[in-house]
Amino acid sequence: MLYNLLYPLHETFSTLNIFRYITFRAAMAALTAFVISLIFGPVLIRKLQELKIGENIRKEDSVKLHELHREKQDTPTMGGILILGAVLFATLLWADLTNRFILMSAFVTIWLGLTGFMDDYLKQIKKRSKGLTATAKFTSQIILGLILGTILFLHPSYNTRLDIPFLKDVSIELGVCYIIFVILVITGTSNAVNLTDGLDGLAIGCVIMAAVAFSILSYVSGNVKFSDYLLIPYIRGSGELTVFCSAILGAGLGFLWFNCHPATIFMGDVGSLALGGALGAVALFIKKEMLLVIVGGIFVLEALSVILQVGSFRLRKKRIFKIAPLHHHFQFLGWKENKVIVRFWIVAALLALLTIVTLKIR
Repeated sequence: MLYNLLYPLHETFSTLNIFRYITFRAAMAALTAFVISLIFGPVLIRKLQELKIGENIRKEDSVKLHELHREKQDTPTMGGILILGAVLFATLLWADLTNRFILMSAFVTIWLGLTGFMDDYLKQIKKRSKGLTATAKFTSQIILGLILGTILFLHPSYNTRLDIPFLKDVSIELGVCYIIFVILVITGTSNAVNLTDGLDGLAIGCVIMAAVAFSILSYVSGNVKFSDYLLIPYIRGSGELTVFCSAILGAGLGFLWFNCHPATIFMGDVGSLALGGALGAVALFIKKEMLLVIVGGIFVLEALSVILQVGSFRLRKKRIFKIAPLHHHFQFLGWKENKVIVRFWIVAALLALLTIVTLKIR
């Protein structure tokens, strides 16, 4: 908004030329989102406590897990409202609101945020322990993926090729099947982050690492000189996503202030579903879809652990892991919660670094 209002005046007031630079606006978006999270975090926590909206650790799911996490009982949840509010406000303030990628990113975030909010609302307010049915949740994600995939497929300046990491000038043309691929990406990333959100600060810490990587990838993809030098597709206007990713970074750091162990608030589905979908959308927009497997490696492993566990038990009546998702498996092995969290963060940071390195390794 500030860019749209103030930059046109830069010829009269030369100092306003600073709004031209994405790096400045990205830094300010991160700072804005961080400050908003810090200021409104305590307010939201108190309000959630007053409304008695807290985590319910179900003993029937796992007696051992209940013992490990019983101190988390009644900890305020639905903190994703804080994250999404900070992200959207910072983006609204510092991004170019005429940019199609910004508008689509906001659309994806709000859509999945509302889906997650409804899930949390049914659990916390209506006391329906399972929240939204799996069918309802997947239907919402699939419809969103279908809308987004159709928009991208029909846009004249967008291609439906998948670039293969580490290989130069190697890509796969999907054609109309790209719409199905978009559905898989949105559904997969959204649910993968949701599955990772099981320990204090684990999911948001990994989201922060991915946001840093995608902010850099967005910047170089939207810069004609950098993209030409790095031999990656130049996508006009995608550099503006640096502001959006930086807002996620700032909001994530602010939320982590309260979500770190021992957490005083959890993000809930309203946060995890939206943040996962937002990262997936950014990867689609900048044509780095395949890099999601690397930068979101922790999310991929968490989702795979659940898929393998369920599949193995149904087919063989045997479990591969002591419990799924993966982070709980390590807890059952005797790792302290902090150790699991920090080690997963370390892996996520290394994967984010590897993702950036792929720009030169071809």
